[in-house]
Amino acid sequence: MSRIAVAPIVEGQGDEAAVRLLLQRVWGEIVGGEYINVLKPIRRSRGLLLRRDSGDLEKAIHLALLKLGQQGGGLVLVLIDAEDDCAKLGALGPMLVDRARAARGDVEIAVVIANVMYETWFVAAAASLGKYLTLPADGALPADPEAQRLGKGWVKQRMKSRKYSETADQAALTAEMDLGMCRARSRSFDKLCREFEKRVRTSGVADEGGT
Repeated sequence: MSRIAVAPIVEGQGDEAAVRLLLQRVWGEIVGGEYINVLKPIRRSRGLLLRRDSGDLEKAIHLALLKLGQQGGGLVLVLIDAEDDCAKLGALGPMLVDRARAARGDVEIAVVIANVMYETWFVAAAASLGKYLTLPADGALPADPEAQRLGKGWVKQRMKSRKYSETADQAALTAEMDLGMCRARSRSFDKLCREFEKRVRTSGVADEGGT
């Protein structure tokens, strides 16, 4: 299966602006897929998505499936940041997957948690982002951005021309970053890649969330 439709569920305006480009690049450059149709992202508050009693995750999934139904089916992708839940990341992903399956266990749903946040993927690929970031003259970059809990703050300190803005810059950095480099240095980005690789090989249900 080299053609796919995806309905993303995201938490921020920057993610909303960048996720289509991100998934198009992953599908084409990492997976080698033929065509991906990324539907308009569904944006919800992270806090409400994580709260079981709010029902926001389940509502967003049902909305995503309505959109996908018009495309003849596809994948629902839940993409959120770990943020302060990094210490609980091993439990956070499976919890969201369990809720998603309880809501609609008959469809394909993948959960990916960016550790620590989406911008951590830029730190992982920083060597390829010299157009936007001021990098150390000696080339010394963080060895493990996830373990070092680096993200938006690190990127903000190194933006060349102006203050970093998720809505203005996230898509631009997503277009520029080296995906292979990011994958090699970020377990959560590798998780995203594996979710899409799996959908070239099989039409099975997604595995457990997290990294």
